[in-house]
Amino acid sequence: MADDGSRKTSLTHLNDDGSAHMVDVSQKSVTVRTASAQAVLITTEEVTRLLAADDLPKSDALSTARIAGIMAAKKTPELVPLCHPLPISKVSVEVQLDAPAPGNALITAEVRTTGRTGVEMEALTAASVAALTLYDMIKAVDRSAVITDQQVLAKSGGRSGTWVRRAV
Repeated sequence: MADDGSRKTSLTHLNDDGSAHMVDVSQKSVTVRTASAQAVLITTEEVTRLLAADDLPKSDALSTARIAGIMAAKKTPELVPLCHPLPISKVSVEVQLDAPAPGNALITAEVRTTGRTGVEMEALTAASVAALTLYDMIKAVDRSAVITDQQVLAKSGGRSGTWVRRAV
């Protein structure tokens, strides 16, 4: 991989013989670390109206999605094999209807810990599972919904400092 200044040229989750392993973070400093991530559910304006009115056959989809996202952040090391278990101190999951466009739902998750490694994977997992939960809640009224734009938005803490995704 070429080094364009934004990506590392070596993969830290591979040891010298190329085998996957969990990175040793014992020498890293304990700092407050945060990360935010998003996912977008593309549906219809009618479905976002049903979500806002809490008028879906499966009931309160927005609260269910928020709770699922919080639970997912806490379970990330069980889902992602090389992810370190962390003492999560905060998880927030927000759903903004009709954003970034009418008929869409923008799911944003923020995760915080005080530890030796970051929480990007936990934030991505929270946003993704919240989006999956919304999909599950609306599939009876919109089978063509799509989940897209899953990405880390920002991270802070640790040796690499603060990183924020540049707007495209």
